[in-house]
Amino acid sequence: MQNAPKVKVFVEGRYRKLTRDLPQTVYFCPECKGHLRRRKKCERCEGFGKLSRDSVQELVGWVLGKAFWTRKNKFHGSDREDVDVRMLGRGRPFVMEFHNPKEPEVDLAALEAEVNRRNEGRLEIEGLCWSERARVRELKETPHAKEYLVRVRSAEPLDIDACMAHSGKRIQVEQRTPNRVAHRRADKTRERWIEIMEVCACEEGVNEYSVRLRTEHGTYVKEVVTGEDGRSQPSLSELFGAICECVELDVLEILTSEGEKIPEPKRPLPFGHIV
Repeated sequence: MQNAPKVKVFVEGRYRKLTRDLPQTVYFCPECKGHLRRRKKCERCEGFGKLSRDSVQELVGWVLGKAFWTRKNKFHGSDREDVDVRMLGRGRPFVMEFHNPKEPEVDLAALEAEVNRRNEGRLEIEGLCWSERARVRELKETPHAKEYLVRVRSAEPLDIDACMAHSGKRIQVEQRTPNRVAHRRADKTRERWIEIMEVCACEEGVNEYSVRLRTEHGTYVKEVVTGEDGRSQPSLSELFGAICECVELDVLEILTSEGEKIPEPKRPLPFGHIV
């Protein structure tokens, strides 16, 4: 007897992450990998199996999965931000894939409202609509520039006019793989572009500044700020003439590969669309 074919439904939307302690996907402990038996004796996660209480995937998946009557899902994002980075603006596109739903016809508008109600101040989703398998590959393989707001602390006061002299230019930056990701990324030098859009003081008497940047896909923004001992050249520290560090980082917009705003998405697929 042949096994019944697997049914999958795909749901697309955008998420805004409003807190700095929320990973995009389940953050399993790197020691025990969340394994039911191994995690009981794991000192790293103290038996929890994860290094964060929840994630965007879980907060959305718990609500939608309950409606679909399935616990099995995969989360596909258009790239990702670090745990401590907020995702603001129009949000980051994502597709969630649900396996073998027992109730495939659900009210996505009601579920969107429920996710937002449960996670007020932490997570917002919008534009929830039926999608298809092809969108997963499109999200994964399409490069996107990003616009960021960086809170920068400098070792000495910055001359904002001198800093803004670099604005309006596309600056080529050579980045060697940062130390913080060297364990999972090939150690090589990549060339990426950045654009300084705006520099302004946060408050008088404090050497902290808001810097709005646009960067090419794959740019390590925190290292663009510091320079990481020459691994990123030129850095904001070099361009601004003072040692700088990244205090906070927000993603403001997901852009086209050339740094242009992405048009509003096309009309959603018909209600109840299943692939």
